[in-house]
Amino acid sequence: MKIKIVLLMALVFSQFCLTQVDSSHESFRIFPSPVTQTEPSVAVSPVSPLIMFASAVTINTGNGFRSEGVYVSTDGGQNWSGTDTCKGALIMNHGGDPGVAVDSTGRFILTHIGSVFTGVYSHYSTDLGTNWSNAYTITNQQPEDKGTTTIDNSRSSPFYGRIYTAWVNFVSPFPVVVSYSTSGGSTWTQAAVINKSPPARCSGGSIRTGRDGKVYACWSGVTSASPFNEDFAGFASSSDGGVTWTVSENIFDMNGIAGTLPEKNNIRVNGLPEIDVDNSGGLRDGWIYIVTAEKNISPAGSDPDIIFHRSTDGGQIWSSGIRVNQDSLNNGNIQYFPTMAVDSNGGINIIYYDDRNTSSDSAEVFLARSADGGNLWSEVPISGHRFQPKSIFGGSSNYQGDHISIVTAGNKIHAFWMDDFSGLYQIWTAAMDLDVNYAANAPDNLPQNFELSQNYPNPFNPSTSIIYSIPEQSLVRITVHNVLGQVVQTLADQVLPPGRYQAVWKPANSSSGFYFCKMTAIPYGGGAFHDVRKMMFLK
Repeated sequence: MKIKIVLLMALVFSQFCLTQVDSSHESFRIFPSPVTQTEPSVAVSPVSPLIMFASAVTINTGNGFRSEGVYVSTDGGQNWSGTDTCKGALIMNHGGDPGVAVDSTGRFILTHIGSVFTGVYSHYSTDLGTNWSNAYTITNQQPEDKGTTTIDNSRSSPFYGRIYTAWVNFVSPFPVVVSYSTSGGSTWTQAAVINKSPPARCSGGSIRTGRDGKVYACWSGVTSASPFNEDFAGFASSSDGGVTWTVSENIFDMNGIAGTLPEKNNIRVNGLPEIDVDNSGGLRDGWIYIVTAEKNISPAGSDPDIIFHRSTDGGQIWSSGIRVNQDSLNNGNIQYFPTMAVDSNGGINIIYYDDRNTSSDSAEVFLARSADGGNLWSEVPISGHRFQPKSIFGGSSNYQGDHISIVTAGNKIHAFWMDDFSGLYQIWTAAMDLDVNYAANAPDNLPQNFELSQNYPNPFNPSTSIIYSIPEQSLVRITVHNVLGQVVQTLADQVLPPGRYQAVWKPANSSSGFYFCKMTAIPYGGGAFHDVRKMMFLK
């Protein structure tokens, strides 16, 4: 009898593995074309999570024409339409580096740098990107090309609807600069300096808003001599809608990966800090997170790693670095271009390029997710294919783009990146369901015991996360029961390799009250593990 069970489990396990490979987060190009696309930037409409607006740097390698793509989905990212050229005048002055936003009326806002004339410019569209306004000049100063645009879409904010864009002024002393619009991008305030006397040249300019209307920005301080290392991270916050700022020039030391990657055809990379805020309304509401790509400074190893910091007090105190990628330290693998989005459950989602499963000259895209504020991370490859990074013809030296993008909408995580798997750099996407179990299976990070952790948050509404661990290959069943012992929902029922996993329970039509999460694990070698956790759902 035991032999039959083992054979059955082996069969189930083999089928599970094949299913994982065959259906691995099906990815596709959002707008296949003969034009090079890179540096995606994406926004979800507050009017409907089904409406998504994406842009990208576009380069026609035949004639050198450069612009920003305008790509639109009205069905939650399943299908896309659009164009590789933004038609807002002056058409010849579109230089790329797009920033995007969608306001409460459904208006699209696009910012970009100039091509013919120096500066930062803005356009808006009221018909889902078909027609665009003429350019509004936000500044005619020379920007560094890595700024960001965001919008305050929190109805509880006193600055609801305000759009912010931030960049580094590429003139000494290279400060971070911000401008905002209260008119849906029709007009913008005069550009104002956030940090007037930075101790070192700044680079980047990532900006986000909290539910209470506070604005947060971060950047890196760069050494003055070659190779111009990203030496530390700076941070600023504003409580009056971006008018005045409280600045901390050095919140933590870092050693960003700015430079080139010889293993990846010498493509140009950066480790610039990116910021996001927990606006979930949960127990970690208001926590601020920053992610970077670093090396040669703990907890990063001698090869590029993804490093995470958090602040639980509005940015006054920052945690030590936490290594996000769970492969072995100093193993020669390369992770780069992290970008982050916090979902409505308070989960932290980071995507990045990774070569742990490929040859050193190649890469694929990984998703790392944390449901506990960044302590525990689970990872999974999501691109469904691999590619060999290389410089883009028609771009600047060693350029393949400087960033990728991730957004969350409803119960989905949407990842966007550029690669040339099709033979030409194009924007790819993959969508992941937040209810899927994600595992961290690095050999040096495997759990030693079976464990079912207490769900978090608890009590909860509308959803809760459940972390469980298995030290060896097992048939695992995670079920939710009501007080009568009846099964309300099955969250997992499959053979899993050793690792730490996360399940999300979103009660649909359940009433308030106590529920029980039960874990049963039957290891491949026999025996069984059982545990139960009490949960409280509040409607």
